[in-house]
Amino acid sequence: MLLPGTTYSQEHTGHLNFNPILVAHNTATITTASKTTATEPLMLPFFEDFAYDDIFPDAAKWTNKHTYINNRMGSNPISRGVATFDALDWRGIPYDSFSNTIFRYADSLTSQPINLSLNVVVPDDSIYFSFFYQPQGNSFYPLPQDSLMLFFRTKHGGYKKVWSVQGSTLKPFQQVMIPISDSLYFDSFFQFTFINKAALYWADAIWNVDYIRLGTGRSLIDTAVNDIGFTSDPSFLLNDYTSMPYRQFFTNPAGERATQFTFSIRNNYFFPQSGNNAYSAAVIPFGTILKSPTYTNATIPAQVTQSISTPSYVTLIPLSSIGLYDKVTFQNKFFIQSISSSDPPDNDTIIRNQVFDNYLAYDDGSAEKSYYLSLYPTLPGRLAIEHHLNRPDTLRGLAIYFGRQIPFAFNKGFDIQIYRSLAGVNGAPADELIYTKEYCYPGYADTMNNFWVYSFEEPVPLTAGIFFAGIFLPAESGSDSLYFGLDVNRVGFNHAYYNVLSSWVPSLISGAIMIRPLLGKPVIGTEIDDVPVTMGWQLYPNPARDEIQVSTNGSNDCTYNISDIQGRTVLSGTVAKDGRINISQLTTGLYIVRLASDEQIYTPAKLIKE
Repeated sequence: MLLPGTTYSQEHTGHLNFNPILVAHNTATITTASKTTATEPLMLPFFEDFAYDDIFPDAAKWTNKHTYINNRMGSNPISRGVATFDALDWRGIPYDSFSNTIFRYADSLTSQPINLSLNVVVPDDSIYFSFFYQPQGNSFYPLPQDSLMLFFRTKHGGYKKVWSVQGSTLKPFQQVMIPISDSLYFDSFFQFTFINKAALYWADAIWNVDYIRLGTGRSLIDTAVNDIGFTSDPSFLLNDYTSMPYRQFFTNPAGERATQFTFSIRNNYFFPQSGNNAYSAAVIPFGTILKSPTYTNATIPAQVTQSISTPSYVTLIPLSSIGLYDKVTFQNKFFIQSISSSDPPDNDTIIRNQVFDNYLAYDDGSAEKSYYLSLYPTLPGRLAIEHHLNRPDTLRGLAIYFGRQIPFAFNKGFDIQIYRSLAGVNGAPADELIYTKEYCYPGYADTMNNFWVYSFEEPVPLTAGIFFAGIFLPAESGSDSLYFGLDVNRVGFNHAYYNVLSSWVPSLISGAIMIRPLLGKPVIGTEIDDVPVTMGWQLYPNPARDEIQVSTNGSNDCTYNISDIQGRTVLSGTVAKDGRINISQLTTGLYIVRLASDEQIYTPAKLIKE
């Protein structure tokens, strides 16, 4: 039977230490972090609330792309969208992946030049700069040694610090008002820069910045934000999963569909506001209309974020018109009718796509933290996520979102295990293990929404009902702190059980652990290749007897780690980008070779030692 939570202390949340959304974007587009400069300086007023879908700052207003624009990291933001500062660079990886025990200047956000010349404005115009900031948000809090700073560019070309704050735990967004009256700043190429100082070993401790305004005719008491807009993302059409195959949904739509959509609207006015809201729904890419907008009215008190619920639609499209294994998207678009022409419109529309694809998911695809178990030295650990099917299906693999660890988790091997039942869960008398995939290792790639995909050598037939997708962490193999992505925005939806002493215990960590079963057609895995050519580097000869040659597409030296199939490190060190590694001391067998530089982490490869 289940223990009453006696081993809950074995569960922990930790850092992600990378941003796979940025990693994936920059890999796909070969984006650089170079500065851009507008041909003409911007004119007042300057306004930015980051209410757009791009993950980088708008190049029309900003010269660099070090910060992450998102609607995930802010806790009760002023409106949808914040700029997040951390110790991860524009590629989404730590500024220093090896020397991580120091503090340094990290992210910056620099405006395009703004015309504050004396022939445009004068000190008597009462110019004020304001913004909102928040430490921690939905991630980890910045340490007291960390700080967020603001600099103004002087007419002489240098920058002067005008404001700063030390790191602290979560607080509501706070507004800062700064007058601009010093003649140092009255220049046709005035700029401002936010910079955070961060602890590199705490790479995703964050600051959020929102609602930046610079204009004339203001005063110290001009703190009113006359705006009403969306804050958090709307809920999903599904009431438990965030995604599932359409064939599974269509088999039991009444059981899977949420009866209500919920979303949050914030009234930033100093007095109550009455506004209309509605939503529409259509099938992508077919264009079939599922729901036309019907506006309803809601009155929101002053300075309050209010949750609003509205009935979901029941319209479906026949399974025969989609295809048994096809992906389909229902686009749900939510609207607010602005009450004033001066009310910024960008945060009055928000989209929540409902995706039906070949996987089961409780998460929304974005991890804010990592989940891990701490194990006893001589005991293995197990983690299993409960799922349900409405009709028989075929399990083809597992997609896992890993949190990156510093030092890298080179030697953390594990097995994938699929169960029909767990002892003590839902009254089951014993574990019923139906499939095991051995000798797996973590990876970080943009394969399926930043998940690492493990394909199964043989299909696993599943009946309708409950099954569990799990991980086995062997004892004494360095696997006790393997990090899995945790979506903290999915409160109470983890469906997880863990076993570290011999009994299954329900998880007490709120959120969705990001492990997704893959169903239907065969899937292509991204686990370690058998071939010597991997993404960005080569290893040869293979098989090898005395030494191997590595050749990378990077410009820097790499650290290497060679582990056996049990996950134990047998060789490690540093090698030049086109260097050799002596392997003569290794015994005959199969090994895993991993390379990493401060530029990138390379896909692992298998090595056969003769």
